[in-house]
Amino acid sequence: MSEAADAVEMRGALLRLRRATGLPIAFGGLLHDPQRLRIAQISGAQTYALHGLAICMGNGLGGKSMALSRPCAVTDYREARHISHEYDAAVLAEGLRSVLAVPVVVRRKVRGVLYGALRRPLPLGDRAFDAAVAAARDVEQALLVREEVQGLLTVACEPAGPGAWEEVREVHGVLRALAPRVADPLLREQLIAVCARLAAARAEARTGGGEGSGDRNARAAAAGSVTLAPREVDVLACVAAGSTNAAAAERLGLRPETVKGYLRAAMRKLGAHTRLEAVVAARRAGLLP
Repeated sequence: MSEAADAVEMRGALLRLRRATGLPIAFGGLLHDPQRLRIAQISGAQTYALHGLAICMGNGLGGKSMALSRPCAVTDYREARHISHEYDAAVLAEGLRSVLAVPVVVRRKVRGVLYGALRRPLPLGDRAFDAAVAAARDVEQALLVREEVQGLLTVACEPAGPGAWEEVREVHGVLRALAPRVADPLLREQLIAVCARLAAARAEARTGGGEGSGDRNARAAAAGSVTLAPREVDVLACVAAGSTNAAAAERLGLRPETVKGYLRAAMRKLGAHTRLEAVVAARRAGLLP
């Protein structure tokens, strides 16, 4: 993730954690090398003691959580015997006593840690643990989606060989499905732009492949006269890849009835009577690769 996206995802997760639990403070950060993270986002701090604190693998509560790749907690940080105490000065300056740490794990690698804490030595219950784990899963999902997107963008931007258009269509469909799940607005715009480039590239390939001037004029007229909503294009991209309504719904995070509605609307706008006709018309209009 970019640093800006880091900040957005972590800040959102920490705010959700505090709202769900009532904890007075939550903080965390992502690893930028395999052995260390830096506390970059804090919600509810009373001092600057924790900001920028570097946590090494195995050290303190967060370092232990990183090393074990599982949640860890202490009821009284100051008196805890099963953690090391390299960070006591910062933790006690902020007045933290009861603390939990949950790792952010993507593809079996620890990528960060989220903390929640009380300023009193009281046990943290299941509600706090469940909310912290859920917040960490949100960050994990954002990281995973972003990495998948970057990989797909690399594939999509490579020149396609003569027999590679089916792969391009599959990448186009996956990118369209991922775009609404991307929190980073710049990356989301990049995804949509790449999808448009893929569709345009396919249309250009058809032109270069012997399409006559009359065909080009017809295609240009079709493209200018048809405007589909983003979700209608998403559904058609899934249909073009061979998905049923149920499979498209699962891929796009929609209900099957909603997918059916988008498909009907797209078919009406394209003047198509079948799913196949709609896909063909969308390709002719330069809306799908």
